[in-house]
Amino acid sequence: MDKVIDNMGTDEGTGWQLAANCLGVDPDLFFPERGASTKEAKAVCQGCVVREDCLEYALANGEKFGIWGGLSERERRRIRRQRALARAAESTHVVSA
Repeated sequence: MDKVIDNMGTDEGTGWQLAANCLGVDPDLFFPERGASTKEAKAVCQGCVVREDCLEYALANGEKFGIWGGLSERERRRIRRQRALARAAESTHVVSA
């Protein structure tokens, strides 16, 4: 499948990154050492206009490390689990209907 390039010359799936609050911020902030605080990274994400895009990117691409869309790895795992359960329940409901 060919990549779709938007009018800014970026991959359509990641063009949102140009509007992110974290643009230009030290990436190490978003990949803290195990047990270190994520508070500062999450503060950067607060109010970011592309926060949902960032989160969806991380979920779709299985990002296992760092803060994405204002959520930690553990928080994203919880969302993936909830979505998987919802899909399973929906497919069971559709089959039995």
